[in-house]
Amino acid sequence: MRWLGGVVAAALALGIWQAIVSLTDVPRFILPSPALVFEAWVTNRALLAEHTLVTAIEIALGLLIGAGLGVLTALSLASSEFARVTVRPILVFTQALPVFALAPILTLWLGFGLGSKVAMAVLIIYFPVTSAFFDGLMRTPKGYLDLAQTMGAGKWQTLWRIRVPAALPSLGSGLRLAAVYAPIGAVIGEWVGASRGLGYLMLLANGRAKTDLMFAALFTLGLLSIVLYVAMNRLTIYWLGRHTPGG
Repeated sequence: MRWLGGVVAAALALGIWQAIVSLTDVPRFILPSPALVFEAWVTNRALLAEHTLVTAIEIALGLLIGAGLGVLTALSLASSEFARVTVRPILVFTQALPVFALAPILTLWLGFGLGSKVAMAVLIIYFPVTSAFFDGLMRTPKGYLDLAQTMGAGKWQTLWRIRVPAALPSLGSGLRLAAVYAPIGAVIGEWVGASRGLGYLMLLANGRAKTDLMFAALFTLGLLSIVLYVAMNRLTIYWLGRHTPGG
């Protein structure tokens, strides 16, 4: 019955939205009613589907590449003191930079195609996955490590058989965050420069004062993000149930 709370919250938000439009008589190009947005969504469903597919591909590629790089980096940091001394400070420093400000540079380097949007998504995803998984690897229960040492396990055996399984819940948390952040990176990249995608469609609709279409694209992006998070959450729960100790 968890979905019931979401349905009630959505209905309440729509009711407040409609009340604001009705009571203030705000122009439709400033704030269209929910009915107008739904009408625009139905009328332009083919256009929205086309741009949604582009954004979904950017997000999926960003997730795969960003999560993969994050996992590899966390494993390197956890297994090498040299990497922790040299690489970790660089990672922390890069997070002090406004990632969104890098979007114009990525567009300049990689062009207006798919590459710059995927790179933007990777940059946003990479650090949360790396940080969450690395923290999990470094917080392995001491009892597990003592048992591995008693049984004569080597460094790599301890890493792969003890520390990695124990850190999988932390990795799962990082992947859930990545599923939330990935659409942000893709859309920011589309806002800077693109010819397709939901972010591009929102800018195009805004420039032509088609606010109802802009809201329709925005809510489509929201639905895409929710579907992505739910899918990642279920996949993570299933995966953890099979691979964590006692799962």
